[in-house]
Amino acid sequence: MGVRTKILVTGHRGFVGNAFYRRLITLGHDVTGIDIVEGNDARDFFRHNSERFDQVIHCAAVVGGRAKIEGDPMALAINFQLDSELFRWVLKTKTRSTIYFSSSAAYPAHLQMDGKEVRLAERYIHLAEIENPDPSIYGWSKITGELLANYARANGARVHIFRPFSGYGTEQSLDYPFPSFIDRAKKRLDPFEIWGDGEQVRDFIHIHDIVNGVFRAVDEDISTVNLCSGRATSFNELAEMVCKEAGYTPEFKHLPANPVGVTYRVGDPTLLNSFYTPAISLEQGIHKAFTGS
Repeated sequence: MGVRTKILVTGHRGFVGNAFYRRLITLGHDVTGIDIVEGNDARDFFRHNSERFDQVIHCAAVVGGRAKIEGDPMALAINFQLDSELFRWVLKTKTRSTIYFSSSAAYPAHLQMDGKEVRLAERYIHLAEIENPDPSIYGWSKITGELLANYARANGARVHIFRPFSGYGTEQSLDYPFPSFIDRAKKRLDPFEIWGDGEQVRDFIHIHDIVNGVFRAVDEDISTVNLCSGRATSFNELAEMVCKEAGYTPEFKHLPANPVGVTYRVGDPTLLNSFYTPAISLEQGIHKAFTGS
């Protein structure tokens, strides 16, 4: 990524897209951002634009937190259109390099249930024989996106697929667990609410490590890789860590009726660690969130 290149970032006003957009601008690249927030629909761009870019970083997607994923499936179905238009455009314009964000939600749901505690390795997704991913439209959209990426590869496109786990950072929407926990702790809320029983487990990775890991993977020409730490952290543990940093000990109030998703979603970082090791621990990430550093 050292040479000045012409790069398109879709969804550049979102949490992940903006992290890439700002970093690339800082590095001196010629960067174009497309985001629905600014009235520019990436689907329209892909349909009508014929510019050739050196690279596209495709972050445009309807995501939201677990409430959005489970509560508004038709909105999430837009992702099928976004990805299909992306890969049509990539092949039409002969874009030199495509960064496609899949998701840990693409992994088979049966590996993420009570008692399994499986570290999800890249090999557990078999596109020739797909197993049910996260039981939501979002999971299906991402596994479909990977299929489209493979079709594009078969037609000569260079595509890197990334499966981020629970990415987090200071500018993330309160729809997600990490920033919402930070917000509650900063306000010193007592009781401190936790969706479900709090025993659901996730694998948190800081946005800086996501960006750095992607750049290194592209340099190393890695085709498909997890973006994860491999560290299993329950929501109860996260709440305790956040409140400890805030310096108070509230009562934890569990909300069993709220959506929680799968029980145990932790990545296997073996491939990632072969070329990049995440540098920011969860404790450091929590501290950064409180200090703004």
